[in-house]
Amino acid sequence: MANRRPLHDRDAHGGRPSGPTWFDGDHARGEAYDERFRRLAAAGHDVHGEANFVMRWRPRSVLDAGCGTGRVAIELARRGVEVVGVDIDWEMLRTACAKEPEVAWYQADLATLNVPDEVEVEPEVPSRRRRRRFDLAVMAGNVLLFVTPGSERSVIERVTMHLHHGGILVTGFQLVDGSYGLDDFDADCAAAGLALHERYANWMGDRWQGSENYAVSVHLRPRPEGLGPDEAPETPDDDRGPSVAGEPGAAGVAAPGDAVATGSSTGSAADR
Repeated sequence: MANRRPLHDRDAHGGRPSGPTWFDGDHARGEAYDERFRRLAAAGHDVHGEANFVMRWRPRSVLDAGCGTGRVAIELARRGVEVVGVDIDWEMLRTACAKEPEVAWYQADLATLNVPDEVEVEPEVPSRRRRRRFDLAVMAGNVLLFVTPGSERSVIERVTMHLHHGGILVTGFQLVDGSYGLDDFDADCAAAGLALHERYANWMGDRWQGSENYAVSVHLRPRPEGLGPDEAPETPDDDRGPSVAGEPGAAGVAAPGDAVATGSSTGSAADR
């Protein structure tokens, strides 16, 4: 059984992070946030549309970037997927951890995200720490609408760096006049080296017609020519970014093996 570390109260050590617009609104958080989905499930509604959509690609590993209270990540783990959840909101993560302590939760800003590959880490040489990679990353809900304005490209780039070559990025968010939209999103994805594969109008998989107010986009990280299916070119950028919320084992921080964490993203939650 993995070692357990207590979840320390981050508010006692400097307060909440600044920047992400998630913290600007009067949103329900933690248990209060989860209550809505409990009511929907009790009324017979399927609250796992995002997980159903992700499973179309049969991923073995998934990065839930903006995991919130863990609704999507926990359901994927229940279906046998190796999942890591990341979010910036301590209160949301505390709820996620209480519901499923066996999932690896991290607290971090997606714009500077670096989930270390624990198998590859050389603790005595921090500069050799390599980034963990996943088959698929999902940013569900409205993660990109809740990040620090202007950081969207950095968020997409950092999440993309955690994908295997040939990996998939699935992103869903509302289209609101005056907010971050598909033109900017597609440009940011292209800058991160992603190629648009498909776009849908919802998590049920209805085809995108161009006039909907919600979009679910599927982007691929192309595999460089000549690269084998299990190969990945390792470059210095794998070692540059800060580890998620600091070094594994620090107060309030959990490495994947700890199964208790303080995960986070520059925007809160796949469930927003």
